[in-house]
Amino acid sequence: QVQLVESGGGLVQAGGSLRLSCAASGSIFSINAMGWYRQAPGTQRELVATITRGGITTYADSAKGRFTISRDNAKNTVYLQMNSLKPEDTAVYYCDAKILQTRWGAELRYWGQGTQVTVSS
Repeated sequence: QVQLVESGGGLVQAGGSLRLSCAASGSIFSINAMGWYRQAPGTQRELVATITRGGITTYADSAKGRFTISRDNAKNTVYLQMNSLKPEDTAVYYCDAKILQTRWGAELRYWGQGTQVTVSS
């Protein structure tokens, strides 16, 4: 069983910064990729950023130049540094991981519970 625990959300004024963290624990052989998604009220959950075990990153257009995703493979942890925050960044941010529990097992997708990020004007 795998669990993802998120932290770092909160209230910040426009132009400020937040750093989100997500740690995976449980039965893990390897984590192939981790990422962050977000969902504002009444909207579909959307990708913010992802990173593979080898360090290949992807970003939503809205995040490029402002957000940075990073990871510590030894700690099974992914981070999202968010700078120059805007009110439209307000959402619940969810951690995501693609995990192999055994060497030849299936790659499974796991989600955290989400952490609220609110950016005021």
